Amino acid sequence: MSGTWYSEYDGLTIDSASRIDIDHVVPLKEAWRSGASEWSTPERRAFANDLTHSQLIAVSYSSNRKKGDKDPGNWKPPVQSYWCTYSRAWISVKATYQLTANPAEAAALSEMLDTCTI
Repeated sequence: MSGTWYSEYDGLTIDSASRIDIDHVVPLKEAWRSGASEWSTPERRAFANDLTHSQLIAVSYSSNRKKGDKDPGNWKPPVQSYWCTYSRAWISVKATYQLTANPAEAAALSEMLDTCTI
């Protein structure tokens, strides 16, 4: 593949497909810790491949590696202007799939939502 991709997390424009990752906004391991461990295999598969609920995003491989399986209490996108979009996507996915949030995660999401202007 050829083209360019913009990584919202760190503001990088990437011109090589080998330097991008497809990130799960809510990482699979975080989903597992938040309730997905109780799901059936088809439910977990649907979550992992969800193209409808802001769950999959192309980002730089370096930002995806830094994020890993962390929730917003432990990692936020370095580009602060993306915090509003990121927190809304995170909350949407968690609500859609009825996943829980721990207190540190909720506090970080609240902080990021405070950056929203609309």
